[in-house]
Amino acid sequence: MATVDLTEDTFESAIGDNDIVLVDWWAGWCGPCKMFAPTFEGASEKHDDVVFAKVDTEAEQRLAAAAGIQSIPTLMIFREGILIFSQPGALPPTALDDLIDQARALDMEEVRASIAEQQAGNGGA
Repeated sequence: MATVDLTEDTFESAIGDNDIVLVDWWAGWCGPCKMFAPTFEGASEKHDDVVFAKVDTEAEQRLAAAAGIQSIPTLMIFREGILIFSQPGALPPTALDDLIDQARALDMEEVRASIAEQQAGNGGA
């Protein structure tokens, strides 16, 4: 599967309409971004059940600001519309594959329960 380019108009639907979405935040002038691009593209060809998306932080400055992007490349993983991973820096292929496997293995019911507990302030304890 090829990567898809996300914009301010398509970001929310891409995250909400797909089970697992990896987002690579990048810019054309960024050397580490250019070095990570083949790894990201290669992983997209191996993991056809995952959406691999890219956001050009220069073209989508408001979206990058809304996402709190402070350095690039930054990789985010969304599962069932929930941000489960966000980290700046490029990853080697094996680490990216391992991260994808971890995202698949997550028990999303536990994740949602944990989020609900945090939002409830742990029951006032």
